[in-house]
Amino acid sequence: MKKTASFLIAALAAAPLAHAAEGGFVGGLAYAAKDPVTFVAFLCMVTFLLIAARMGAFKAVLGGLDNRAAAIRTELEQAASLREQAAEALALAERRAQDADKEAEAIIEQAKRDAKEMLEEARRDLAEKISRREAQAAARISRAEADAASEVRRAAADAATAAARRILAEEKSVDQFEAAAREIERALS
Repeated sequence: MKKTASFLIAALAAAPLAHAAEGGFVGGLAYAAKDPVTFVAFLCMVTFLLIAARMGAFKAVLGGLDNRAAAIRTELEQAASLREQAAEALALAERRAQDADKEAEAIIEQAKRDAKEMLEEARRDLAEKISRREAQAAARISRAEADAASEVRRAAADAATAAARRILAEEKSVDQFEAAAREIERALS
């Protein structure tokens, strides 16, 4: 209360000095001192302010303002905390996104390597199949050649045997061997 009263007196004393150049406050005080209604109203206002100060109205107002300032300060601290949490969450999300990008790149690279290996393996398998088929074809051809040669030999032997029988049946001379050889040559050509 002493602070409030001293503050009020200091304000009343300082105000006329501040407005002295204009003549506003000093002129107003001079008028209030001459006009009884204004003077009474001024005294009532000062009395009201002193009673309000004595009852703690200023403390309540200032306490409310302090409480409001504390609440605002708390809200600001909470906002700062939330901002930090949001920044941490953003950083975590960015790290996870980078990790996911790296993992996706690794998966793509692995898939490319796997595809190359599969392509090379398919080429090797195809080359092996082709070489096996070529070997099978060569074996078939050689078997066919051998069969054909065997067939030709058999046919030649049959022809030679038939020619020899005919010659032996027709001629009984020493020249039978030469005739058989000629007959074999005719059959083979």
